[in-house]
Amino acid sequence: MVDGWFTGEGDDFRLLGTRCAACSSVFFPREDMHCRNPGCPGGDLEEVPLSRRGRVWSYTDSRYRPPSPYVTNPELPWEPYALIAVELEAERLVVLGQAAPGITVAELAVGMEVEVVPGVMNEDGDTTWTTWHWRPTGVGA
Repeated sequence: MVDGWFTGEGDDFRLLGTRCAACSSVFFPREDMHCRNPGCPGGDLEEVPLSRRGRVWSYTDSRYRPPSPYVTNPELPWEPYALIAVELEAERLVVLGQAAPGITVAELAVGMEVEVVPGVMNEDGDTTWTTWHWRPTGVGA
């Protein structure tokens, strides 16, 4: 959905972050201006692909239609979805995202291993807006 937040397809799909050369802090979403670590003297930022796998840190249900100013089509039924906070293995960074379609909170547990996969945020006749989803490892696409 946001240009530059992820790259690749299928098994090569990765979220993109930035790493500070001075303090090695990693950020997602990407940072292009300066290191967000308040204790850092500042350093060059480089784009880095983030770990594909992590562990569920927390999760919840989204069972209500969001209020304004969020735009949803009131003519379509609201589809509940699971929202997952995942701690990435190498970066020790928590990234929020939706569960892959069909995955419910009943199938999730804190500490469960999940992987990032491409997903569809929205589509119309001309455009498909891609995002990321979290899927428990061992679950087929």
